[in-house]
Amino acid sequence: MFDDFYGLEARPFQLTPDPTFYFESVTHRKALSYLGYGLAQGEGFVAITGEVGSGKSTLVAYLMATIDPGRMTAANVVTSALDGEEIVHVVARAFGLAVDGHDKASALGAIEGFLHEEARAGRRSLLIVDEAQNLSITALEELRMLSNFQLGSHPLLQTLLLGQPEFRTTLMESDRLEQLRQRVIATHHLTAMQPKEVQAYIEHRLACVGWNGNPSFDQKVFSGIYEATGGIPRKINQVANRLLLLGSVEQRTRIDNAMLTQVLDEMKDDGTIGAREASEAVAPTSRVFDPSAGVADLDGTVPAAVALAQDAATRGAPSGQERAPAGLDAAAAVALIENALADRDAQISELQQAVVELANAAEQREADALERVDPQAELVAALQAQLADVTQHATQLEARLGEQERTLRHVLTMLIEWIESGEGQRSAA
Repeated sequence: MFDDFYGLEARPFQLTPDPTFYFESVTHRKALSYLGYGLAQGEGFVAITGEVGSGKSTLVAYLMATIDPGRMTAANVVTSALDGEEIVHVVARAFGLAVDGHDKASALGAIEGFLHEEARAGRRSLLIVDEAQNLSITALEELRMLSNFQLGSHPLLQTLLLGQPEFRTTLMESDRLEQLRQRVIATHHLTAMQPKEVQAYIEHRLACVGWNGNPSFDQKVFSGIYEATGGIPRKINQVANRLLLLGSVEQRTRIDNAMLTQVLDEMKDDGTIGAREASEAVAPTSRVFDPSAGVADLDGTVPAAVALAQDAATRGAPSGQERAPAGLDAAAAVALIENALADRDAQISELQQAVVELANAAEQREADALERVDPQAELVAALQAQLADVTQHATQLEARLGEQERTLRHVLTMLIEWIESGEGQRSAA
């Protein structure tokens, strides 16, 4: 209805995943990078988690649209509460295999034979398991066993697991899934879109269906949509759909904040959408890293900025329950690290200059000594030894400074990812 009124070629905010409408938000770009890396490995498991409606299926649909079917065969499974034997039969059907009988051995044999045929034909096999949080531990173990199929040393099956946040918890904490965890080569948790991305997201989807500026939007509408939806793409689609419908009914060419208020009130009344929970937590996007690798200053102590950043990153880890230290916010921590890097660069310059001056002085003394008579030979030898010591010290110093730089920049990178995930802001609050 509204697509005709606004001259759109199709519905821009349909709820069904469609790769045509893929929007590369910050979190989706990171997820796509992890997916690309994982698929390039050609083995093991890749796990992508996120809230309901966060765009997991759309992300995978977009990825699969870029893959040559002549090089990869993909099967998609949307799971319910399946046990170990049931998942095997479901996988067989997903690859289009007809299994005689209902015993697991026949299904496993059919799957293995199929995977061997695909490998001999030069095609890789990918199993995509959606709603993985519904799977039992035994079903997940069966998926791990399927990853054991090999042709020589070549793995025959790679698996992509998509699930809601509880699956992330199960995967990381269950003591029965240790072997599966060891085969997970990449993970990412899709967070909500950032406030500034909502306008770009809405306009992107409209542009995909021929939007030419009709309707236009008040700026307050975008911030209001974010507050109501928390930045979850599917919820944004629901609100935008209702806004365009209301606009077409009232023949409006501009969507304003009063219309948004009316739509949100109606959606709250019919239970379609609720007010955003102020305490809603967003899981961090990165794995826990180990900041314990020593970053020694010249006197052997850990610089204060690095210690603070390590503490902040550790306290922001997914499994931790503690909050960040009082008075340390994300911006301050980043500033401290940047200052530490600047100080370190200044130290390097000063030390390099000092080494050059020492080396030049030693060389000059050696040259002067060589012009003297033989009784000065011992002095020449002493100066040569001093020059060798200076050179060795300079080499060791450069190595230590290089290690310090790498570690500082690693801590800064991990802290920035922690900040982007939203954990830093909540901890500081």
